[in-house]
Amino acid sequence: MREDVTDLPDIAALPFEAAMKELEDIVDRLEKGNVPLEESIVIYVRGEALKKHCDDWLKRAEARIEKITFGADGKPKGTAPLDLG
Repeated sequence: MREDVTDLPDIAALPFEAAMKELEDIVDRLEKGNVPLEESIVIYVRGEALKKHCDDWLKRAEARIEKITFGADGKPKGTAPLDLG
């Protein structure tokens, strides 16, 4: 089956789960090795764009995660950015 990228949804409009599913499908097809070279190149390029899109989604999600901070009395006093580093 030849991949026609003009029929595929715009990557920027894809929710995270849909982008990951499509990326997994591309990886699976490429790993099986039964895709013609020209089509492999086309879907590989789309896969790279999907990976970047998913990475960007995750970075935005991480930036929004906060941790609850507690006072000396053990009661919640507010929130602070989550330190993932």
